[in-house]
Amino acid sequence: MTTSTVLAAAGEVSGGEEITFWILAPLALLGAIGMLWARNAVHSALWLVLTMLCLGVFYVLQAGPFIGMVQIIVYTGAIMMLFLFVLMLVGRDSSDSLIETLRGQRVAAILLGLGFAGLVAGGLARALDGTTPVGLDEANAEGNVQGIARLLFTKYVFAFELTSALLITAAVGAMVLAHVERRREDKMDQVATMKARFAPGNYPGPKPGPGVFATSSSVATPARLPDGRLTERSIPEIMPVRELSAEETTLKGTDR
Repeated sequence: MTTSTVLAAAGEVSGGEEITFWILAPLALLGAIGMLWARNAVHSALWLVLTMLCLGVFYVLQAGPFIGMVQIIVYTGAIMMLFLFVLMLVGRDSSDSLIETLRGQRVAAILLGLGFAGLVAGGLARALDGTTPVGLDEANAEGNVQGIARLLFTKYVFAFELTSALLITAAVGAMVLAHVERRREDKMDQVATMKARFAPGNYPGPKPGPGVFATSSSVATPARLPDGRLTERSIPEIMPVRELSAEETTLKGTDR
């Protein structure tokens, strides 16, 4: 396949490719806008996942299966999912993203971002205007994936290994910074844990489940003991105690 044939094929758009583009392009744009406008950090990450999935499909349509699969598997499937799980575990409130420590930083960030994007687009347009791509046949002679692998492990092997070392160092550093070392006197062995469990005032047995022998299955409804009394031990401490009416607190099968 010659260079002219490659350019002619690149200038043609098949029917299936055009239909896929018109379907996924609005979704990618919608995901990008949703990522910027979502107040919840988890929702913002999910919108970004949608955009990355659409980009991966676009790469595959443009005869780039390697970068398309990397986009979906590595960025969307690994990095973004890890970021999403961290957000869900740590917990982010929508009010946290609305607090500005520096006044006017959002407006400045938007203006600087637009200016940088304009500079990059202008530089690329001037650099690529009127140029003819050469060497595509030789680079992809045995396939796109084989060509990228040959460059990574021959010409750019030092940069590839250096990048891998930096990523591993960053991951280990994040684990070290996030690790909290407990003092020896704060650690409890099995004997201390058993004594604390059976200390006076504690309830060592399993707590009754909420709604057991009760008129409601809500977790805010205290359970009834065999003698008919209500027990507050069945309600989690973080939940507010719901006020029960006289009808709810009355035993079943009674006339009261």
